[in-house]
Amino acid sequence: MGENSDLIALLTTLKMAALTTIILMLIGTPLAWYLANMKSRFKVLFEALVALPLVLPPTVLGFYLLIAFSPQHLPGQIWQDITGQQLAFSFSAIVIGSIFYSLPFVVQPLQKAFEQLGTSYLEAGATLGAGRFDRFFNIVLPLTKASFITAASLGFAHTIGEFGVVLMIGGNIEGETRVLSIALFDHVEAFNYARAHALALGLLIGSVVLLSLIYLLNFQQPDSDKRSNKNAHKKSLGKGL
Repeated sequence: MGENSDLIALLTTLKMAALTTIILMLIGTPLAWYLANMKSRFKVLFEALVALPLVLPPTVLGFYLLIAFSPQHLPGQIWQDITGQQLAFSFSAIVIGSIFYSLPFVVQPLQKAFEQLGTSYLEAGATLGAGRFDRFFNIVLPLTKASFITAASLGFAHTIGEFGVVLMIGGNIEGETRVLSIALFDHVEAFNYARAHALALGLLIGSVVLLSLIYLLNFQQPDSDKRSNKNAHKKSLGKGL
């Protein structure tokens, strides 16, 4: 397996991570909002379920997803009936698995931001006649945009580094499910340490750069900047009304 194979793995990885991040932001945002405003005694249970991938071994999650994705079980059977293709060992499978595995990296930063935001600005917007979606896009989104960027970045970075879940449910099919982490493992198994070092170093540098950008973004959000965001929110609210 040469450089061309690694390039294909890189493209597959980026495609998987991008698609996973988009889906995670779409489903993670309302979930984080719901958890942030949840008053039920079962909130701790829901938060634990969302955070489960943080402590659960990836192979355990991958094993149960593999069983669920097989044609002998309902999720995999429904998928095959609709698409005519098996879900296990497919690109769709590794995307779905990545969504489960990276969910807390998106939900938790957003939930924390929503909880810190409080309700005073939303109540003021409601008093001025702003609808639910107006309040979200004109108040919540501008005041928590840094957390949205952090959540998307963490979800993307974590997906790129996945190994156990992807290997369990996707196998090692070039151009379909073979991602960079699996390509790295293949090079190590083949004692091709030069290629393994190149991939590992690239992943290491990419991770450091991405995390540095996230911390830099958060560092540049002092109280004065937050106050200016709140003033901007008031202006945008006035426009929306």
